[in-house]
Amino acid sequence: MVKIYIDPGHGGIDPGAVGNSLYEKILTLKMALKIKEYLEEYDDVQIKMSRTGDQTRSLTYRTDDANAWGADVYVSPHINAGGGVGYEDFVYPGVGQTTLAIQDAIHSEVIKATGFNDRGQKQKNLHVLRESHMPAILTENGFIDNSGDAAKLKKDSFLNQIAQGHVNGLVKAYGLKKKAVSKPSTPSGSLVHTVVKGETLWSISQKYGTTVANLKKLNPGAKEDALKIGFKLNITAGAKYHKVVKGDTVSALAKKYGSTLKQIRDWNKLDTKYTIYVGQNLKVLG
Repeated sequence: MVKIYIDPGHGGIDPGAVGNSLYEKILTLKMALKIKEYLEEYDDVQIKMSRTGDQTRSLTYRTDDANAWGADVYVSPHINAGGGVGYEDFVYPGVGQTTLAIQDAIHSEVIKATGFNDRGQKQKNLHVLRESHMPAILTENGFIDNSGDAAKLKKDSFLNQIAQGHVNGLVKAYGLKKKAVSKPSTPSGSLVHTVVKGETLWSISQKYGTTVANLKKLNPGAKEDALKIGFKLNITAGAKYHKVVKGDTVSALAKKYGSTLKQIRDWNKLDTKYTIYVGQNLKVLG
C-alpha cells in the first residue's frame, strides 16, 4: 500500500501567485483533485489531501499532517510567477536516490503530458520539502504571469493533463497497477464491475458516469456501508466520451474502456490510420 499525500499550494487567505485573471490557489486545488481522482483508479493506494476546498493551511499544518498520517510520498503542486515560462520541480538539497527517482519520474511524465518548456529538476530549501519525513516534491506548473502559460492554465483540459503527468510519474515510480474493470457484457454499455478494496458506491458511480441511486436500483443487495470486496455490481454507463490528451491512442482507449478498435473507429468516423487529436471528444463506450 502506497500512502500519497497531496498538498495543493496556498488556499484560503493565501491566494498564492496572481496573474492574467488567475489565482494559484484555485489552479492548484483543481490539479490536486484530479490527481486524487486519477490515482483512485489504481490498486493499493491511499490518498490524503491537505485541503479539499479553499481552506487556509499553514506550512506547519501541512507537513505535520503528512507526518502524522505516515505518508510514503508528499506531492505539492504549485504555479510559478516571476517572468519565466514552463515547468520545473524541486526536492530538498542532498536527498537520497529514492526521492531523486520520484523527481525523475514525475518530471519526465509532466513534460511528456503537457509539452511545457522544461526548466529542469532543481533542489531548494523549502519548508514542505525540509520538514516532511518522507520523499517530497514541489512542482511548479507554468507561470501565471506569462501570457502563453496562462492561456493553457485557463483550460481545465490542460490542468487535467498536468494532473495526469503527476499520476503517470507516481505510477512509474511505485509500479502501480490499475484496478481491474471488466469488459462490457452487452453492446449497450452494460457492465459488471468487481468491487476492490477501498471502493464505495459513490467512487464506482463516478468512474462509470452513473449515479449511486442507479447502482442501488440495479443491485438490490448493494449497501454503501457494507460493500464487500468481490461483490459483482451491475452497471449501466450508457454512452461514454473521453477527451483526448497528449499520448492517448485508440488502442489504449479501447483497452481502458472495454471497447474495440473497430467500435471506436465507427462511432467517431475515424480514418484508417485511427487519427485522433488532443482535445477531441471521442465516444469510447456504448
